[in-house]
Amino acid sequence: MYTEKEAARTGVAGWVKNTRGGTVVGQLQGPADAVERMKSWLDRVGSPGCRITRTTFSNERPLSALEMSGFSTRY
Repeated sequence: MYTEKEAARTGVAGWVKNTRGGTVVGQLQGPADAVERMKSWLDRVGSPGCRITRTTFSNERPLSALEMSGFSTRY
């Protein structure tokens, strides 16, 4: 819920999912500055009660057009 709200505030599309191993995976798309703001929030703030020990962002590439719209939490 908090990540969805932050994604809407920053203007990114994508999704997140909590894994059985206690980590979070996901995908972000949007303007480069918005993606960077969201990555910073995920790295430094996160949802209340979360414990961030490490963040890894991979497979970054420019897109000519977004491949998804909105932001959701997957279960």
